[in-house]
Amino acid sequence: MFSLHGYPNPGMRQGQPAEGTRQVQEQIENALAAIRFGPEGLVPAIAQQYDTGEILMLAWMNREAVRASLDEGRACYWSRSRAKLWRKGETSGQVQQLRELRLDCDGDAVLLLVDQQGVACHTGRRSCFFRAWRDGEWALIAEPEVLPEILYPGEQKGL
Repeated sequence: MFSLHGYPNPGMRQGQPAEGTRQVQEQIENALAAIRFGPEGLVPAIAQQYDTGEILMLAWMNREAVRASLDEGRACYWSRSRAKLWRKGETSGQVQQLRELRLDCDGDAVLLLVDQQGVACHTGRRSCFFRAWRDGEWALIAEPEVLPEILYPGEQKGL
């Protein structure tokens, strides 16, 4: 488990002495060394609302995404479809502030405890898990809170 409690505020790093910055980078490297990334260099990452326990989404992280998340204090993932780093909320404004990073028992999955600002799903729903198998079919259990066209102007997204 890597907690941001007591972790230097990224915005205060400019005034930090070089030794303090070096120590933070060593801590991040130690966190990365414990994670068992898969053959493609990725690890599954579950985002959970830190105060309610609500599961928000599943994404993927590579080493750079984990490093950026810990360094910046906000969730950063690896977009497999775009093949690039994706800072949650960079387009939609629906940012995830990282509260804590946890590692599972095998070291091959991470849990991000986040403070979700707005919705987590590109469909405009709070959670990406808005379908439940009920009575032999997938039932929608949550309606969009925001239209995808508002979150992503000019893009075709939604369900």
